Amino acid sequence: MSDMFDQTQPDGALPEGQARTWGLILHLSMLAGALIPLGGYIIPIVIWQMKKAEFPGIDRHGKNAVNWMITAFIFAVACMVLIFTVIGAIIGIPGLWVLGLISLAFPVVAAIKANNGEAWKYPLAFEFMK
Repeated sequence: MSDMFDQTQPDGALPEGQARTWGLILHLSMLAGALIPLGGYIIPIVIWQMKKAEFPGIDRHGKNAVNWMITAFIFAVACMVLIFTVIGAIIGIPGLWVLGLISLAFPVVAAIKANNGEAWKYPLAFEFMK
């Protein structure tokens, strides 16, 4: 009966549930930027770097998150540049709105997938880190 509550696996590895939880936290921490300036960039990277050795699956989550952060930054800069062109304002302003919405939705979807044990690749994200 005490084996049922044992948190370690026979080979000494940590339970997968903790890895899933850290994946969930990593993706949801991308939303921290709404409360803490640059927190949505710094916190996920810190979690990724601190936990990737302990939980190897976190490395994939961290790379996916960073790939999206870089991609979203590039898209945001492109939209900002477009705003200052005559016709680009028609594309740039709505583009920033859409980018903002998907930047809220994508981490939530990725967190749910991480909690289910899946490493979700953010759609539209360029693959800078493989």
